Amino acid sequence: MATDRLGVGFIGSGFITRLHIRSWTSVRDADVRGIWSPNARHAEEAAALARELRVGEAQAFNSIEAMVQDPAIDAIWICGPNFSRIENLEAVLTPVLDGTAELIGVACEKPLGRTVAEANRMVALVEDAGVLHGYLEDQLFAPGLRRGREILWKRGAALAGRPYLARAAEEHSGPHASWFWQGPLQGGGVLLDMMCHSVEVARFLLTAPDAPRSSITPAKVSAQVAALKWDRPAYARQLRERFGPDVDFNQSPVEDFARATITYEDGKGRELISETTTSWSYVGPGLRLRAELLGPEYSLRYSSLDSGVDVYLSREVQGAAGEDLVEKQNAEQGLLPVIGDEAAAYGYTGENQHFTRYFLDGRQPKLNFHAGREVVRLLMAAYMSAEQERTITLPAPALETFVPQVAQAPSDT
Repeated sequence: MATDRLGVGFIGSGFITRLHIRSWTSVRDADVRGIWSPNARHAEEAAALARELRVGEAQAFNSIEAMVQDPAIDAIWICGPNFSRIENLEAVLTPVLDGTAELIGVACEKPLGRTVAEANRMVALVEDAGVLHGYLEDQLFAPGLRRGREILWKRGAALAGRPYLARAAEEHSGPHASWFWQGPLQGGGVLLDMMCHSVEVARFLLTAPDAPRSSITPAKVSAQVAALKWDRPAYARQLRERFGPDVDFNQSPVEDFARATITYEDGKGRELISETTTSWSYVGPGLRLRAELLGPEYSLRYSSLDSGVDVYLSREVQGAAGEDLVEKQNAEQGLLPVIGDEAAAYGYTGENQHFTRYFLDGRQPKLNFHAGREVVRLLMAAYMSAEQERTITLPAPALETFVPQVAQAPSDT
């Protein structure tokens, strides 16, 4: 397939897909041309948003197969729920394998799978089909984080020695959709939902800019999980009222707090430490992303809420709740930070520029399904460590078939 401009189709029409679409105003080499969602009305709305923003003449499709078979579609972005990952990818690749469609590549949102077994299946599917593949990890493309890493490795590490400790955290007050709160559907709680970001951010900071991911090797994982807020009766009732009886934290809670320490080794056998924390029990201005990188004579500090813009609204200003200042906004009064362009600040713009260029050039991105599988393996090691209350030494063959207790249906336990 030869093209000088990439036509992209999206699977999913919710919050994440719309962030991607908004980022497309700064993506010059590709257009949004298709949306498929099990909710046809939402698909039409997402397609209308793309047309309104003039990022592509997007149309809503009535099936994944129809979207893939459309000659205008060159690549697919999978942004549907975790429990649909494999089903969606199979639907994407079936027309490719039977010769009724051509496709350059597939990019998939985090996590690649709910278990290592699912991630293995995702890798096998794309490799059997012979298409390019990318793992959508937006936070690695956050402009401030990338620039800070570049400077510290170029100046600090080059003169004083490599960094040895990275910290990363993502916190907010809880997800938008009900399936996130259901362990068997999502695959866990906050650890799977958000630590996938933090683990990869910390690893990214500890890896030299021109070095492969394999230049540092995970050696052991120690983790802890807890339900700190949402299993309390009043908050469990709030979840039921918001999402319905399928979200019952009195009977089936998932963790709303998780932390993990990962020990890596570099090529010289030196220890490197990654500390990650994630939470759905954080109440503040809204989504908060933080990172630190420490070396012998230098350090980096990053926070998404240090936006440089604040507004103040007195108690006399009262109106409807929303998220017009920052994602997962928790208040409409007081001193509030403003994120001017969330799609750019969180890295969606940078990642979409990156993957569209790689696909357009026919090159396999380094941040691919193999990288996504490595992240899932580390998350499963964290769940195993928390359940067994011990440090997990890697490699651990048992991870290949491991399913966290929180992800198991009641009949499975």
